[in-house]
Amino acid sequence: QVQPVESGGGLVQAGGSLRLSCTRSGRTFSSYGMGWFRQAPGKEHEFVAAVSPSGDSTYYADSVKGRFTISRDNAKSTVYLQMNNLKPEDTAVYYCARRRSLWGMGGPQSDEYTGWGQGTQVTVSS
Repeated sequence: QVQPVESGGGLVQAGGSLRLSCTRSGRTFSSYGMGWFRQAPGKEHEFVAAVSPSGDSTYYADSVKGRFTISRDNAKSTVYLQMNNLKPEDTAVYYCARRRSLWGMGGPQSDEYTGWGQGTQVTVSS
């Protein structure tokens, strides 16, 4: 199974910004919805955002709505997560994953996705 490569994490002060990237190899990238999830220590996977195969539709968790933006560049087989106005509670390992089913945009359930990467750490200091 093709695994994505996430990057862009780091340490940032509250109120700062980071841009995460997730690149997947393969010719079918543009046929699948993509999602970002995160996992803080001692907590379960939490849905963050999803984007449709074309990039025209997006869906966000209430906790990040208005601060985070998901987008994709199908020519580069890459999905992005622009994170602004970061808060300490955003601290987590962030993962991207591909929707299991062709076409359509995924929802917030992690079992709808597959092909999880190693994740990238985001730490927000207060």
